[in-house]
Amino acid sequence: MNITAGKYKGQKIQAPDESITRPTLSKVRMSVFNTLQAIIDFEGTSFLDMYSGSGIMGLEALSRGFSRIVMIEKNKKIYNVIKSNIKKYEKDNNIKLFFGDSLKVCEKLEPFDIIYIDPPYFSGVYEKSLEIASKICNGIIILEHVVDVDLTGFEVLKQKKYGDKFVTFLKCDIID
Repeated sequence: MNITAGKYKGQKIQAPDESITRPTLSKVRMSVFNTLQAIIDFEGTSFLDMYSGSGIMGLEALSRGFSRIVMIEKNKKIYNVIKSNIKKYEKDNNIKLFFGDSLKVCEKLEPFDIIYIDPPYFSGVYEKSLEIASKICNGIIILEHVVDVDLTGFEVLKQKKYGDKFVTFLKCDIID
């Protein structure tokens, strides 16, 4: 798996065991970031990947110029793979990896401009993830999903379909 664009374009990333994760395909990553680039300027912008899996979305954000990247992973084996992957980018000093349950870790974080939510598809945590994310989002939530998700209270900016999955862009402002 390689970073698709930006200052680290082409850098190889070690992927965790695919029986545990399903890394976002390169064409989907490219589309997500191209769509975002049409909406916002990445410089000075923060990016949270709530369910990091391979960590590729956070590394793409770093490569493309986001100023602050935070990733969360609760599987220790996957966390260690991501930690190993980001070692070579630590000089950037604007990328952090947290070990733990995203729903709990997010409650302690400062607001983000972009929040990427891509939990295990049938985990049943989409609505709770959106609820938590809405409290720390000052811009856009990106949701990757195959199941129907209740989007009440969110403005859908864009939705794209890739095979059996959807990538939905939601406008959000911090809800008190």
